[in-house]
Parts: sequence; C-alpha cells; structure tokens
Amino acid sequence: MSEVSAPAAEDTPARRPRSALRQVLSAVISLAVIVGIFWYFLPKFADISEVWTTIRGMTWLELTTLVLLAAWNVLTYCFVLVVTMPGLSFPQAFVMTQSTTAVANTIPGGGAIGIGMTYGIAHSWGFSRSRTTLSVLLSGIWNNFVKLGMPVLALALLALQGDPSAGRIIGGLVGIGALAAAIVVFAMMLRSESGARRVGEIAARVASRLLRLIGRPPATGWDRATTKFRSRTILLLQARWHWLTLATLVSHLSLFALLLLSLRHVGVSESEASWIEVLAVFSFARLVTAIPITPGGVGVVELALIAGLTAAGGSGEEVTAGVLVYRALSYVLPIPLGVVAYVVWRRYTPWRRAPNSAPRTSLVPEQA
Repeated sequence: MSEVSAPAAEDTPARRPRSALRQVLSAVISLAVIVGIFWYFLPKFADISEVWTTIRGMTWLELTTLVLLAAWNVLTYCFVLVVTMPGLSFPQAFVMTQSTTAVANTIPGGGAIGIGMTYGIAHSWGFSRSRTTLSVLLSGIWNNFVKLGMPVLALALLALQGDPSAGRIIGGLVGIGALAAAIVVFAMMLRSESGARRVGEIAARVASRLLRLIGRPPATGWDRATTKFRSRTILLLQARWHWLTLATLVSHLSLFALLLLSLRHVGVSESEASWIEVLAVFSFARLVTAIPITPGGVGVVELALIAGLTAAGGSGEEVTAGVLVYRALSYVLPIPLGVVAYVVWRRYTPWRRAPNSAPRTSLVPEQA
C-alpha cells in the first residue's frame, strides 16, 4: 500500500500549483471578456444613458408581471429534479438548484463545481451516488435535447415566415446534426447492454486522450457505469419520460417567455422583432452557453442576444434594455436566492439522513 500511495502524495504538490494557475488564468480571461463586452462592444449598439431611461420608463404593472414570471422561471427547473430523482421533495429541489446555480453564475468553471455540490447536497440527504448520477445525466441529456432542438424549430418557423439568412441556416443544420448525433448515442446506450458498454468504452477512450493532455490518469470503468446507467434509466424513463419531457420544455419555454416579455415591456414591438425571430436568437444564444467562456455566459449571452435582435430590426436602446432586464431576472436574481438556499442546506438539519437512506420508490433499485 505504501508503494502505491507514495507517488500520489509526491504528485499532489506539483499538481496543485498547476491547478491554481489554471483557475487564476480562467478567472482573468473571464473577467477580460466580460469587461471587453460591456465596456467596448455593448456601447456600439446603444447609448447606455438611453438604455437606463428606457428601463426606468416601465410601469409598476409591467415590473410586477416580469417579477412574477421570473419567480415562476426560478421554480421550473425544480420540476426536472423532482422527476429525475425519486424521493426528492420540491423544497429540497429548490434548495439544490438555487445553491448550484449561484455557484455556476459567479465562479469560473462554476458548472463543474455546481455538479460537485449537487453530489454533496444529495449525499447529505441520504441519496446514493448512483441515484444522483442518474438525475444529473438524465436532466442534462434532456436539457441538451431541447437546447439543440429549439434552433431547429426556430429555423423551421423562420423558413415558413420568410427567407432565413445563411447564418441561421448553417446554425440550424449544425443544431440538427448535433441533435441527431446525441439521439443516436443515447439510443445506442438504451438499445442493448452491449451497445451501452460500447458507448462507455468509446467515451472512456476519448476522455483518456483528453486527460492525458493535462497529465491525468486514463478513465476506467466507464463500460460498467454505462451498463448500470442503462438499466436504471430504462426503469425511470418507462414511468416518467413524458413528465421529464414536459418539465424540460416548460423550463426552457419559461425562460424564453421571460425574454420576450422583457423586450415587449421596454418597447420592442412584434413588427420590429417577431416572437419567431426572438425565439431564433434566443435558441442560438443558448447554444453559446455550451462553451463555458464566462460564468453563466455573462457578457457573451448579452452580446449574442443584442446583436441578433438588433439585426432582426429592433432598436438598439430598447433591445439592450430588454436584454439587460431579462438577464437581471434570469442570471442575477438566482445568485442571492442561491446564497439563502445554501444557508438553508447548511443549517436545516431535519433533511439530513444517513448515507443511502433517502426515501425509496418502485423506481429505485434496491442496490442503488
């Protein structure tokens, strides 16, 4: 045992400085991108003083409807967690989603940290690693299915409405290809145990090559993991695939509705940017978030939305005002909510359980 553990102990000090350096560089790059976008690019689209004037011009009724829709939007992803993690209550889902979202929105690489927090929170409530993994993977897969499918839908609607631009056609084709590939891989995993094992082996080879580039050991055991994931996924999806699909669609469409209402309340009319054009820009901007350039896509998402909507015909000041209101309610609002949720998780002891003692249902195998 001592011969095996010694090299790991020797490697740790060497790896820590590299890890710290990567984190510092990531933070610096993210900050530079954010500052460059907000201080250089956005003023090219609108006069910032006019933007704030437009925002202050909203009525109390308009502000109230936006806040209510933002509150609903915050709640929608809880439905996805409740569906994919049997035994999880809605209040627990709220605490989990808001705590992890706050981290993802504020820290470079926060998405990965948020996943780690999900495991930590679920473990403290008695959920096993396998149950948490199933929830994380299924919710992520369905989320990506919808995220890839929405540009395809938007492109089809634009084609019916008029002549879409070459850029939108290319983007739509990319979305179709990515969606088809994702569905094929997922179908291979579910079709047979050997197919699931093959997907795991291929994924492990790809991951091992990437890990080798950063000096990490190769990925192992992914073939076994995918076969276990297959059996548990089939059990859950047979009972809840329709609820999972509905919950995921509601989550995405609620976010789109928040953007559309924000634009309408600041004066961007249907004739300037139709709801179909807004859906198209929203869908492609969501694809941008797949690349974690900045925490929560801050700066990058704003730029993509404002550039796309002004190109569609919206006024620069009104579009910028609407996008900033939308991002304040969808990106900034979850941060203080997440801080409160994190405190609740740390302090509220009645939810704490021994490992693997969370409530079980017929959808949870005995060994999970």
